[in-house]
Amino acid sequence: MAHYVDGIVIPLPKKNVDHYRRGAQKAGKIWREHGALEFRECAGDNLNIKMRKPFPRGIKTKPGETVLFSYIVFKSRAHRDRVNAKVMRDPRLAKLMKSPMLRCEAHALRRIQDHRRSLSS
Repeated sequence: MAHYVDGIVIPLPKKNVDHYRRGAQKAGKIWREHGALEFRECAGDNLNIKMRKPFPRGIKTKPGETVLFSYIVFKSRAHRDRVNAKVMRDPRLAKLMKSPMLRCEAHALRRIQDHRRSLSS
């Protein structure tokens, strides 16, 4: 199955990561209730890797900020469009979005490869 992914890159003050995580936990529940296969949130850890342009420079982080990478997995683009339409109408998400708007980059991606190893091995 060729999954479809929405990926979001967000610069955020390090002091706000826990607050963001609590809101993202609620948002993830909403997306999954409406049919998303996965909702993942990742916080920057080792961001100054010496190959290509590192996240902090690419998204222009400010001093004291880290980078979050979030992604939501769907069955297909059509499935993504249906799920996101429901999510955007959900009053619980509207309530979460009342906080100050974040700077972010959002991208819709079609998966072309999947390399996984079972966690049980």
